[in-house]
Amino acid sequence: MPNNYRRSLTRAARRGACLLMGLLLMAACVPPALAESGAPLETGSPFDMQSPAYILVEAQTGQVIFEKNADDKRPVASITKLMPILLTLEELDRGVIKLTDKVHCSANAAGMGGSQALLDANTLYPLEDLFKSMIVASANDSAVAVAEYLNGSEEAFVKRMNERAAQLGMTNTHYKNVTGLPADGQYTTARDVAALSREVGKHPLYFKYSTIWMDTLTHPSGRATDLTNTNRLIRFYEGADGFKTGSTNEARYCLSATARRGDTRMIAVVLGTPASQTRFDEARKMLEYGFANYQLNPVAKAGDLLGAEAPVRFGARDGVPAAIGADVNLLLTKGKERDLAIEVTLPESLPAPVRKGDPIGEVKVTLNGETVLTVPAVAAMDVLYPGFVEGVLTIMRNWKV
Repeated sequence: MPNNYRRSLTRAARRGACLLMGLLLMAACVPPALAESGAPLETGSPFDMQSPAYILVEAQTGQVIFEKNADDKRPVASITKLMPILLTLEELDRGVIKLTDKVHCSANAAGMGGSQALLDANTLYPLEDLFKSMIVASANDSAVAVAEYLNGSEEAFVKRMNERAAQLGMTNTHYKNVTGLPADGQYTTARDVAALSREVGKHPLYFKYSTIWMDTLTHPSGRATDLTNTNRLIRFYEGADGFKTGSTNEARYCLSATARRGDTRMIAVVLGTPASQTRFDEARKMLEYGFANYQLNPVAKAGDLLGAEAPVRFGARDGVPAAIGADVNLLLTKGKERDLAIEVTLPESLPAPVRKGDPIGEVKVTLNGETVLTVPAVAAMDVLYPGFVEGVLTIMRNWKV
């Protein structure tokens, strides 16, 4: 047991602290609280990188492992399409649209340059076909057609993209189009791309398409366009299953890559890389480093009992069992022990009634004496008044003079 174990206010709380301590001693932890501040776990990169801006993030906690120039504003080319992809996924989840919807491809959409699905102008396509080609082949024409379908025009949809970016805390991002084609005043950062990628990854439907290596889009006319995934890691790196490439003369070569092994998902973002293959090589190296050195461990789930009770005054029971009020997921450093301590604080007593889920105290996790995580302790059950007290109170509440 760590030397810094602190006693709580009651015997019951001490019992709860011992139980949770046993859970936390599974391994050394990386403080999830740091995910909110964005502070990286490591100073600098553990190896040489040619990419001028990059970041490695654990997906569930958002914990940054290492980074460089992660807040520099840069063009990212087709990585921009992650936002239209996210907005489409969210509309599908809300039931506003369906994959079977027919989408009109305007002459404006069909005329987009760069990566294309070679859509026919003034033709109806299933939304699923356009959505798939956006993810797999980075199709600019499909992205504009979907934007026009969802909001009437690309301009209206871009406004919505910027609003959603603000909601996600992407403070260094501004969109001017849906494709990522060069435009003055369009920029984002490696950190914001990682945040957007995390949000996209919360939608299981996305991975149905992002893991496709090769496919064919059959146009209503019967003509066919071959689709090949622009993200080579999908085929050549174990566990790789998504996110986005981008390249223009202005942006150079960019990549947001993700892979999953067991319960751990890593996200590697590299921007402005000088050569196409280099972005894949460096993203692969970053992902491999993350998996080799860190592991996400679901330590406890909301509702897990602490084995402690807070005394209750005037209740049908003398105490209320305490439970953890939130999931505790810690990014673990493999093979490295750290000085952990746990403190569970419950009040000397609580007045009845107490409802299940009511906050009744707190659980602190400390690392080298510094609090890195605080979650609430909550009531695990209702503790109401005794039957006769409840009866008296009911009479008093309904008493009329």
